[in-house]
Amino acid sequence: MTDWLREVAAGTVAVTGPDAEGRLSPDTWFVEPVLAFSLADRSEDGALIRVHLSLEAAPPWRQGDEGADIYQYAVEIRTDTAALLHAARQWDLALASFPAR
Repeated sequence: MTDWLREVAAGTVAVTGPDAEGRLSPDTWFVEPVLAFSLADRSEDGALIRVHLSLEAAPPWRQGDEGADIYQYAVEIRTDTAALLHAARQWDLALASFPAR
């Protein structure tokens, strides 16, 4: 996740939009598919991050259809480059107490 945040801040992650059928695909996700991220837009001073919420992380009105709508509910967050780098540093600090695998 920290690498992705830094790459977004550096401008090396491509903006992704809906495919030809209107479906969203995340850039990065976790083994548990309740949370994923994609880059919706980029500006000179920051980015519009799309936070995909699926399964039990989705709002109640979107839950129950296992798999069909995975990654299709998203919240967009506009942030600046400094905040992206700060988030990456904070994520690294939170992980520092866990042993490397």
